[in-house]
Amino acid sequence: MITRESLTLRSITMMTLVTILVWSATLETCIARRGRHWRHHHRSSSSLSDSLSSKKPKSHENNHHHMSHKSKPKPKMKTQPPKSNDGSPVVSQPPQVQQPPPPHVQPPPTPLPLQPVEDSQQFNVLDFGAKGDGMSDDTQAFEAAWASACKVEASTMIIPPDYIFLVGPISFSGPYCQANIVFQLEGMIVAPTDTESWGGGLMWWIEFTKLSGITIQGNGVIDGRGTVWWQQDYLSDYPIDDDFKLIVPLNNSVQERPPMPIRSELNWRMPSIKPTALRFYGSIDVTVTGITIQNSPQCHLKFDNCVKVLVHDVNVSSPGDSPNTDGIHLQNTRDVMIHTTTLACGDDCISIQTGCSNVYVHNVNCGPGHGISIGSLGKDSTKACVSNITVRDVVMHNTMTGVRIKTWQGGIGSVKGILFSNIQLTEVQLPIVIDQFYCDHSKCMNHTSAVSVEGVTYEKIRGTYTVKPVHFACSDSFPCIDVQLSGIELKPVQLQYHMYDPFCWKTFGELNSATVPPIDCLQIGKPARNGVHSDHDICL
Repeated sequence: MITRESLTLRSITMMTLVTILVWSATLETCIARRGRHWRHHHRSSSSLSDSLSSKKPKSHENNHHHMSHKSKPKPKMKTQPPKSNDGSPVVSQPPQVQQPPPPHVQPPPTPLPLQPVEDSQQFNVLDFGAKGDGMSDDTQAFEAAWASACKVEASTMIIPPDYIFLVGPISFSGPYCQANIVFQLEGMIVAPTDTESWGGGLMWWIEFTKLSGITIQGNGVIDGRGTVWWQQDYLSDYPIDDDFKLIVPLNNSVQERPPMPIRSELNWRMPSIKPTALRFYGSIDVTVTGITIQNSPQCHLKFDNCVKVLVHDVNVSSPGDSPNTDGIHLQNTRDVMIHTTTLACGDDCISIQTGCSNVYVHNVNCGPGHGISIGSLGKDSTKACVSNITVRDVVMHNTMTGVRIKTWQGGIGSVKGILFSNIQLTEVQLPIVIDQFYCDHSKCMNHTSAVSVEGVTYEKIRGTYTVKPVHFACSDSFPCIDVQLSGIELKPVQLQYHMYDPFCWKTFGELNSATVPPIDCLQIGKPARNGVHSDHDICL
């Protein structure tokens, strides 16, 4: 018998069964959809394959409590993709941090590591077309490199090592260049030897003009290849140092000018005007250091109308019989320091000309050459003013003169405030010279006017001489005054010349200590008419 309660129970059971069937169908459909997306992501994402392959649905269904115990995420699961609200992985959009910025949005500028700011300040002549083979003309490449360096303050023009650059006459000029440019010379620069490159003749080969803070430095070489010029001087009546007249060979066994060998292939004549190898004109704060200048046709290194000059650790080299090849030549230049430098040449190691003041020379090695000279001054009745010159701690060997002052008759002006100290001499022909009758021609006219010489101190001049220890030849009208001598020790070495005692003419001053040999010809005190110097001195 079916009761009311049993019918109600059956109805509830049937409703429950229908509900379960409907829920199961819906769940299978959902799982099927999610499974397709999951399998697609699982196959396409290699970064998650290891971590996802460890999941086993069967084990998860049958061992719910066991898996709950190990439900803490493993470290490698930190790379799983983010979950949506329904728990499914989100794979349709890449992470935003990997998206490039839109084309119209530019990232902030950053320095390029391969192109630092300093690179823009360096200008290598090779980058401007220089060949550096010693045969191609690299003049234009040097000009182009300078034009770029000139525009940049504290730039560097680089002449790299292991190259030989053939460069014709060139001027690195301002005044519109930026300050503090460095000319970094590591290779070799050579001069042309053909007449076409020089035209009718030039006074300089490489020139730096009207610059501020210019520095020439490096381990490179400037080679003037002067042999083709020097041999002409021996074939012509080119002016020579007048103090050769003081040197008389024994039995005519020595020639005043040994013949210069002439290259057999030389069948042309160079211009009569010879260039200086390296010249600075009208510049301020000039430094030359480290380089070698060799075989210049005339002067090796010249400063004209410059202020604040520093030369150190420089090497000058040319044969002792190369004519008129001064080492360093100063003219109209003040505030100069020259030190730790070796000078070997065919004329004055250092020549100090008119307009120079505040010059300090020390720790210099001189020889061969004609010593360190002030002058010649007053040529062609010109004005000459030189003051405050110090030369000390110098070594000279096999030079014609040691320390010398030379002036022409007829000039005006003065030389004053001169100190020669601690000079070591080895086989120097004429160690101490003042010559107010200088003349580099065969004949010069006599004049009463002269460049006056006063306030010259010689101290600690020691070594050996081969002709005459002291030669003071001063003007009758303008005698040399205030000449101070102390610590003079000069011993003769008989070589191949006639030897002479000290000579003085119209020279006044003081012997502050005994001298070797005795210099008895110096007149103690002042001349009776020394007022003429004050009237004559127009350099004040």
